[in-house]
Amino acid sequence: MFASVPDLLRLVAIPVLGWAAFSDIRTRRVPNRLWLPLAGLGVLLLVWDLITHLPPATFDDRLFLVQVGVSVLFVVPFSYLFWRLGGFGGADAKALIALALLLPTYPVYFLPSMALPLVEAPLGVFSFTVLTNTVVVAVVYPLAIGARNLLAGDIAPTMLFGRRVDVTDLPSEHGRLFETLDGYTRGGLDLDALRMYLRWRGSSFETLFGAPEALRDPATVDETFDPTDGRVDPPGVVTDGGMAHDAEATDHQNPSITVPDADVDVDAFDDPWAAEQFLDSIEGTAYGTTPETLRDGLELVSARERVWISPGIPFLVPMFVGLLLAFAYGDVLFGLLAALGLG
Repeated sequence: MFASVPDLLRLVAIPVLGWAAFSDIRTRRVPNRLWLPLAGLGVLLLVWDLITHLPPATFDDRLFLVQVGVSVLFVVPFSYLFWRLGGFGGADAKALIALALLLPTYPVYFLPSMALPLVEAPLGVFSFTVLTNTVVVAVVYPLAIGARNLLAGDIAPTMLFGRRVDVTDLPSEHGRLFETLDGYTRGGLDLDALRMYLRWRGSSFETLFGAPEALRDPATVDETFDPTDGRVDPPGVVTDGGMAHDAEATDHQNPSITVPDADVDVDAFDDPWAAEQFLDSIEGTAYGTTPETLRDGLELVSARERVWISPGIPFLVPMFVGLLLAFAYGDVLFGLLAALGLG
């Protein structure tokens, strides 16, 4: 027999999480509708398994209950708490919660010459193995970014955590700026917030690059538009924030924007770039953006040809790789520790 029916059904996590990771790479948005069916399947399969282990008459029965308890009572609240603290996004937390319900214990898949996974951690909580594998994969990513920057000659304090791009590529990039005109920063302008601002102004990146003085003067703000959520290509779907957005993806071209005289003192403006007006007029905080952060980012992008941005790697990508490793190999961290004689 290749595997039990519940374990075969648990393989559905691979295509679902794979599609979610692809969607997160392309748009940084994952529809909410993915997670409830996956969590519901997990609950059904958990009940199926519980029937065979209750009442707990053997050591294996008791161990199974402990493993389920750790997965449901630790991984689930940990995922929620880490999301609330800003450790990762809502989709990441929902994916981990769904996996904690779907994969509380190690599945077993029999091949002609072996059984997968190959390496099982002592506690045997599969969702925890997926989590630790994800962390291991995520740690490797900055090393790859640093190597890429080194080969490209982009040497900077941010070379392990960011990359340089042409400002003309920003309309389709994700992440946040890693610098201002004054130096490097980890709290730069979110590129989704930048797109929101330009859509609200009815302007475009071309105007920002070619005629920034047309946007610095808050008096040039006349008609404003739906800022959307800042994604590159906003469809009419409900995203992780729980809000539906219009399908229109193009910037409005606001004919009311005129270029001020060159001798205008932009420092005299009460609200340069209309940053406060923008943030006061929208719902939410535009990804934590402050007026100062928005102004610094706009000044940088309008003055430079290349800028440092965060890689913007979605956490769902290392999670998907960690899931594949968990099914095929098992616990990568425990395997590494065992190889070093520490496991």
